[in-house]
Amino acid sequence: MSRAWVLAKKLFSLSLIFNALLSVACVVGVLAGFYWLYDNWQPFAPYLLNGNLLWVVIAAAVINIFPSAALGRTLKTGRFLFHHYIYGFIVLFVTVIYIVLFTPASLLTIFFVNNTSIGVNIGRFFILGAFTLLLDDLPDVHKRIEAALNWLKLKAYQAGKIILLTQLLTGVVSFYVSVAVCLYIIQNQQWFTVANLMLISTMFLTSVSSFIFVEGRVWLKLSFNNDNTHNSH
Repeated sequence: MSRAWVLAKKLFSLSLIFNALLSVACVVGVLAGFYWLYDNWQPFAPYLLNGNLLWVVIAAAVINIFPSAALGRTLKTGRFLFHHYIYGFIVLFVTVIYIVLFTPASLLTIFFVNNTSIGVNIGRFFILGAFTLLLDDLPDVHKRIEAALNWLKLKAYQAGKIILLTQLLTGVVSFYVSVAVCLYIIQNQQWFTVANLMLISTMFLTSVSSFIFVEGRVWLKLSFNNDNTHNSH
């Protein structure tokens, strides 16, 4: 396999992780409005039957993270100076300083506030990017983390059929929610914003990823041989 193809697959794996995290971040922003910011607000009604369905989108995104990361960990891309997670910590550290010193948003509420300024969105982007790098290289952070992940991997394999069905159902709901939001925006042009277009696209990609992983039956094909082998070695 050529190095260019390996790097392309690695970037694809990272993009899937990033999209899953972005789905969670976008949905969390809507849920904040649904529960706390706006009284009696029913998001994207009547096309979205109930705002609580957004929690299912979060579940779909979280379930997608493991197979997305696993796709990249099978590749031997080498490492430049450090393990990948070191760069994740560096990006996270710099981003935290940037948010605290140069944005009006609080670090703890940056994904909950209704603020779409460029500065705040830059902070959000790099936080998600940092966590993408960390999740990609998580087993190498510490042996105890690797052991815990291997234990979770075993449990996931034992419940593979249940997780596979759950991934399918959450993927279907994610697809429905993305269509519902799209229909709402078409009927309410004032909601035609970059943020909502991002919400639709990231939920749609989450649903498509779920269907691909279900089709590949990834939860029934987990490997436990040579678990210590990692793409960064």
